[in-house]
Amino acid sequence: MAKFKMKVCVLCFSELSFITEPSDVTVLPKDPAILDCQAHGQPPVIIKWLKNGVRLTESEHIQFLPNGSLYIPKIKYTTEDSDEGFYQCLSQNKYGAILSQRSRLTIASISEFQIHPVPMMVTEGSVARFSCAVTSNPPATITWELNQSTLPLETDRITVLPNGVLQIHNVQLEDAGQYRCVATNIGNRLESREATLTVNQGAGPKPRQRPRIIAGPQNITVSLHQTVVLECMATGNPWPIISWSRADSKPIDVYNAKVLGNGNLVITDVNSKHSGIYLCRATTPGTRNYTIAAANLTVLVPPSIVERPESQTRPRAGTARFMCQAKGVPPPRISWLKNGEEVHLNGRIKMYNSKLVITQIIPEDDAIYQCMAESEQGSVLSLARLIVVMSEDRPSAPRNVHAETISSSAILLAWERPLYNADKVIAYSVHYMKAEGLNNEEYQVVIGNDTTSYIIDDLEPARNYSFYIVAYMPMGASRMSDQVSQHTLEDVPLRTPELTLTSHSSTDIQVSWQPLPAKVSRGRVSAYRLSYRTAADNTVTSVELPQNSTEYLLEGLQPDSIYLLRMAAATRVGWCEPSAWTSHRTPKISSNKVPSAPVLQLEPLNCTSIMARWQTPSDAVAVQGYRICYHEEGQPEQPTIQLQAQTYTYTISGLDPRRKYHVKILAVSQAGDGYQTDRTISTPGCVSARDQLAAAPPPPDHVTVLAHNSSSVSLRWSRPAFTSGKAVSYTVRCTPVGTHNASAIRYIQTNKQSVMVQNLNPNTRYEFVVRLHVDQMSSPWSSVVYHHTMPAVPSQPPAGVRVTLIEDDTVLVSWREPTEPNAVITHYTIMYASQTSWLAGQWQILQREGSHTMALLEKLEPGNVYLVKISASNQVGDGPFSSPVELALKRGNGYRSKNPRHSDMFSDGLYHIDQKSMTGIIVGVSIALACIIMCAMILINKGRPRKSSSHKVITVGDSEGPRSGLSLPSERHVENAEALIPMMNDVFIDAKLENRASLYEAGKTVLRYEERLGSAPLPPSSREIIYGPLHAESSHSSEGSQETGDSGHYSNEESNEEMSSPSTGRSSRPESFGPDDITTVAELKQSFEVQNEETPRHPPHHSVTDASEICCSSEGSHPARHSSQAVGS
Repeated sequence: MAKFKMKVCVLCFSELSFITEPSDVTVLPKDPAILDCQAHGQPPVIIKWLKNGVRLTESEHIQFLPNGSLYIPKIKYTTEDSDEGFYQCLSQNKYGAILSQRSRLTIASISEFQIHPVPMMVTEGSVARFSCAVTSNPPATITWELNQSTLPLETDRITVLPNGVLQIHNVQLEDAGQYRCVATNIGNRLESREATLTVNQGAGPKPRQRPRIIAGPQNITVSLHQTVVLECMATGNPWPIISWSRADSKPIDVYNAKVLGNGNLVITDVNSKHSGIYLCRATTPGTRNYTIAAANLTVLVPPSIVERPESQTRPRAGTARFMCQAKGVPPPRISWLKNGEEVHLNGRIKMYNSKLVITQIIPEDDAIYQCMAESEQGSVLSLARLIVVMSEDRPSAPRNVHAETISSSAILLAWERPLYNADKVIAYSVHYMKAEGLNNEEYQVVIGNDTTSYIIDDLEPARNYSFYIVAYMPMGASRMSDQVSQHTLEDVPLRTPELTLTSHSSTDIQVSWQPLPAKVSRGRVSAYRLSYRTAADNTVTSVELPQNSTEYLLEGLQPDSIYLLRMAAATRVGWCEPSAWTSHRTPKISSNKVPSAPVLQLEPLNCTSIMARWQTPSDAVAVQGYRICYHEEGQPEQPTIQLQAQTYTYTISGLDPRRKYHVKILAVSQAGDGYQTDRTISTPGCVSARDQLAAAPPPPDHVTVLAHNSSSVSLRWSRPAFTSGKAVSYTVRCTPVGTHNASAIRYIQTNKQSVMVQNLNPNTRYEFVVRLHVDQMSSPWSSVVYHHTMPAVPSQPPAGVRVTLIEDDTVLVSWREPTEPNAVITHYTIMYASQTSWLAGQWQILQREGSHTMALLEKLEPGNVYLVKISASNQVGDGPFSSPVELALKRGNGYRSKNPRHSDMFSDGLYHIDQKSMTGIIVGVSIALACIIMCAMILINKGRPRKSSSHKVITVGDSEGPRSGLSLPSERHVENAEALIPMMNDVFIDAKLENRASLYEAGKTVLRYEERLGSAPLPPSSREIIYGPLHAESSHSSEGSQETGDSGHYSNEESNEEMSSPSTGRSSRPESFGPDDITTVAELKQSFEVQNEETPRHPPHHSVTDASEICCSSEGSHPARHSSQAVGS
C-alpha cells in the first residue's frame, strides 16, 4: 500500500518541472533583453523571478511575460543602477516550489588596455615580439596596425596569436615602424598606444648559440569550450626546432590542437581532458642541446550532478536521507533548498557533507527539496520530493530507555514497549550519534518487534553517545523516546605516535612526537615508553615518559652509529603494541662546521601522496643542496633524491594508502653532509565510511578480461561518469575463487584503464574487481568479473618413473602425476628404445590415458639395454620428458630365451604347465616332505634342539605376494627357474661366500636355480645362504608397502652388471595375470622351499654367525647341486 502511494505521488510531483531555464546572455547598454523561463506542472503554476537572490517585482522596467519569461525593454548600465547580475526563476504550485539554474546577464564592455606594446630595437634577421592585453566582455578580437594601417599577414614571418601577441621572425629592415594593437567586440573598438620597432643592420655572421626560449608558455586557466594559446618563441644559432609534449606522457589532442607560426600551440574548444602540464622544447638541429619551458593548463568545468536525490515517502517521526553528488572544476559547493528557499539546519535537519538528513519528520517537512551545486562557472539543481504519510492511530513512544556500557566499542540499549497500541508495533528503530561536537551524523538500526534490547557494537572507544528509540506500525511511527547518553570504555591506543628524529651533535638524538588524536588514543594517554638500542647490540634501554611529554633528548650516544628507536603508548587499560624500529645514524665527529638538521614537516596530500616541506636553521654554513629519501615501514630504502639548494618542498607520490612511511632529509655543504632529520607519517585511507569529505565516486564499469596465456590476462574497464581535474588512479583486486589465504589476494595500482595481470595459476578460477581513486576518495568495487585461466602445458615430467622387470621380454613401467597444481592430464606418452635404436633416433611410442599411471612394454629383446622416458600431455600441449631410465635385459640360457614369446607363456591369462612338468612337481614335493620328516625325527631322537629362532619358510606362489611365471623343464640339461620374492623390509642381507652381509634396497629378489647333472652337493661350508625378510611377522603382500610394490634394482652376480629402474606402484602383479593364476601357482609351493632363519638386524659388514639351510629337491632321483643367485638392488 505504501509503495502504491509513493508511485502515485511521484507522478504528481513530476508534473512540476522546467521546460526552459534561463541561460547566460550578453547585451549592449540600452538594448532590450529577454530571459526565458517556462515550467510545466499541475495548474495553477506561478513563476516568479529573483535577481542576486532577491525577489523582483514587476514594473515598467521589468516585465513578466505570460509564458513566464522576463523582459527588460531597456538595459540600464550605470554605477548607481545596473541590470547586470544573476537571475533565477521560481516555479510554484500546490506541491511546492522549484528554483531554476542561475543565469548571468552581462552588459558588453571593453576596458582600457592593461598592457600596451613597448618599443623594441632588434638586429636584422632576429625576432621581434609585441603584446597587449585588454579586459573585454565578450572577449575582444585583437588586430595589429603598422604605421596606422592594417598589418599585412601574407608572409609566414609574421604571426598574430588570438591572445594579442605579435611575433615577427627573421626581421627585415622594412619591418621597422610604429606598431599598435586594436581591440574590438560587439559594441566597442579600442586602440593601444604605439610602439616603435627599430631594426639595425646585421654585422656579419652570427656565432653559434645554444637555444634560448625568450617567450615561453604561461600558466593559464580557461573555461570550457574556449580557445587556449600556449606561446613558445625561441632563438639560437642555428635556428632551433620547437616541439610540444605533455608532462604526463599523454598524447596531445591532434583534432583540436594545431601549431601556429613557428611553434605556438593553439587548442580550440578545450575540455577537461586538455588540462595538464605542457612542455615546450627548443632543440638545436642535429644536436642534443635543448631548452624546456613548461606551463599548466587548467580547464574550468561547470558543475554537473552525478548522483541525484530520489523522492521518498516517509511516515511522521521517520527519517529521510537525500543523497547528492556533483562534479566540476573547481569542485562545486553543494547546498539544499526547500520549496526554492535555503533549508534551515537545526538539530532535527542536518547536512552531512553533501547529504541531507531529516529526522523526526513532521507534516511541515512535506515539500520539494533541491540539491544545488554552484561554482564560478555556473549552477545546476536536482530535485526530489518528501511525502509525509499521516496516521492518527500511532503507538506511543517507547518508555524507560536506559543504556549500559559493555566494552570500549559496545553499549547495550534496553527499553519498555509503548503504553498505547503496543500490539500494533511491527518494528523498532534505534537512533544513535556522538554526543560531542556539531553536525555529527546520526545512525539508525531497524530491529524486529520481538525484542526490547539491542547491542550497538560499532562505537568508538572513550566517546559519549546519545540514543533514542522509535516504534513503527504499518501506518506510521511513534514519537521519539527520551534521549539517553552513555560513555564507552577506554581501550589501548590504536597505534603509537609518529616520531621525528634529529641530531644536534654527534652524541645525541632529539626525539619528538605529536599527541595522539582522540580517535587513535581511544582514551586518555597515561604514559609513553621510548626504547632504543644500537644496530650492533641487542641490549634495549627503555625510558618511561609522562603523559604530557612530546619530546625527549637521548644523550651520551656513540658517534657515527646506527640507533634503532621505537615507542609505545598506554592508557589506563594497558600498553599498545610498540611501533616498528626506526633507524637513525648519529653524525660523525668532524672539526668542520656542517649544516644543522632541517626542520621537516610532512603533510598528506591524498591517500597516495605526501608533501614534504623543510627549513634550514640560520647558521653560517652555506647549503649546496639537500638529500631526501623515503621508504615504507619494513621495506628497504628507496634511492636518495638530490635537490637544489633553493628547493624547500618536494612531493612524494605513488605511495600506498594506510601505510607508514619514513622520510629522511639532510643538507649538504662543502664541508660535508649535515645532520639528518628522520620523520614518520601515515598515509590516509582512500575510503572512510563515516569521515570522508565527500561521497565516493561511482565505480569503474564495463570491466572485461582477455586471456593472453595460462598465467596472464589483460583487464580493461571504462571510466565512470565522474570527471575531475585531479589525477585519477585505479586499484585492481585479483582473488582466486574460494581462497582463505589472505596472501593469495593481489592488489595492483595503475593510472591507466587497463592492466596486465601476470603470474596467475593455470587452470584456476579468479575474480577481478576494480575501484577508482581521486582526491582522497575511493569508489566502491566494481561488479565482480570471473575468469578461468587456461590450462598450461605441463611444466614438470611425470614423477617417480620406475621400470620393473616382469619377464625376460616384458617390463612394467609405473609413474606418478606431475607435481604441479591444477594439472589436468589427458594422456601420457611412453617412449622406449634399445641403445642401438636410441643412437639411431628410433623410438617406440606408447600412449596411455591420463587416468593410468602404469603400462606394460612387451616383446622386448633380451640382452639389450633399453631407455624409457615418459611425458605428460593435456589439451594445450605436451610437457617435458622425464630423465631416461635404463633397463638391461639379461639374455636367458634356457627354453625361455629361445622362445620368449608371450603366447607360449600366457593364454587368456592362464599359465599352462605340461604333464611332465606336473609329474616332476609332484615327485619333487614328495621327496621334499620326506626329507623334512626324516630331519625332524633325527633331531627329536638326538634331543639336541637348535639354538636359533624358528625358521621362516618363504614359498613362491604365495597368494598375497607377487607372482611370476615358472617353467619347469622336463629334460636333463642346464635350465633356469625364476621366482620373484617380495622383500617387505627396507633392506635384506645377502650372505656371500666371504660370510659378509651386504645392504640392499627393498624390492623384488630374483632367485635363479641352476641344476647340473652328476654333480655332488656342496659341503655345508660352501653353501650359498639366502636371507629372507628380517621380521617374520611382516606381511608378504606387496600392496601394503609402497616401497616394494613393483620396484627394485636388478643385478646379475655372474656378469656383475647392475640395472636400476626406480619406480613406484601399488601392486606388482602383471596385467596379464588373472585371478586364476593364484591357484595354479599355489600348487608350486611344494616344488622348493627356502628355509630362512630369523636374524636380528645388523649393520653392514657384520659377520653372519648362523646360516640358514636350503632344502630343495629336483625332478628325479639324481643328486643335484643347487646354487642360488640373488638379484636385487
